[in-house]
Amino acid sequence: MTAKRLVLAPEDERALAKTLFNGAWELLERTDRSQDDDDRMLHMAHASRYHWGQAPLPATLARGEWLCARVYAVLQRAEPSAYHAQRVLDICRREGIGDWDLAFAYEALARASAVAGDAPAARMYTDQALAAAENIAETDDRELLLADLETIPGQPRFW
Repeated sequence: MTAKRLVLAPEDERALAKTLFNGAWELLERTDRSQDDDDRMLHMAHASRYHWGQAPLPATLARGEWLCARVYAVLQRAEPSAYHAQRVLDICRREGIGDWDLAFAYEALARASAVAGDAPAARMYTDQALAAAENIAETDDRELLLADLETIPGQPRFW
């Protein structure tokens, strides 16, 4: 028996992906998350990425993978964080995406490396994020990246 797939219009897929992304982000920002909240956050991140993939735009695919990487890093799960961070970088390279998406790909790899306890790799990827930040068009986006780099665990600011 073949399961039937619910088919949504691309704009509905994107709206659902955005809602799930924002919901996961709200949970990420909370400091009082329970285990159930962590589980919900993880499932929302993956569901968001899934729905971005049903109406794909290269940048939203990269951002969906970035959210998965970030959630796993916050949950101290280095291997899946690194996997999704690498997917962000792969998508950016394949699709010629630069600007803040590329810089945040390196940020995600730096964060995953830090969670894994690999300080040299975290620093290397942070250096790459800083180099990519030079090409971020909007000052606010560049400042967001720099602020995010400062939250990488165990990595002192060196820039």
